[in-house]
Amino acid sequence: MVVVSDTSPLLNLERIERLDLLPGLYGQVLAPAAVSEELSKGSQIYEGLPWLSFVSVLDRALVDRLSADLDPGEAEAIALAIEKKADLILVDEKRGRRIATANGLQVTGLLGVLASAKRKELIPEVKTVLDELSEKAGFWLAPELRSEYLQGLGEE
Repeated sequence: MVVVSDTSPLLNLERIERLDLLPGLYGQVLAPAAVSEELSKGSQIYEGLPWLSFVSVLDRALVDRLSADLDPGEAEAIALAIEKKADLILVDEKRGRRIATANGLQVTGLLGVLASAKRKELIPEVKTVLDELSEKAGFWLAPELRSEYLQGLGEE
């Protein structure tokens, strides 16, 4: 399975010390150079992770076109996912998700990662992880969406 990640899923999981969920779910994760640059601004924790590979995007013209509407990390992540024919791309921002989907990519975000982690029994419940994301990472989720999401997972 080829999985490409944008910055925010990696960064948010790092902030709650749960990066382990990604290799537990997907084995290997790819990210473009722009994501590496965004991540390195705050932490060196990503260097040497055996399951995370930073890869250069070859189609710079595609990156330039995508950059008209997206930040560099999202643009390169989508371009990389297209180049690598990824099975899944991890993107949280609405615009990035919409553009990735329009380009034929299968998309999930942090909430999808957490739901999968619960299904695979990597975490006992999502609610406590969401609480931690809110407290430590500033991850915001509208109360009605949070309630609906947790209900869908049988937690509320």
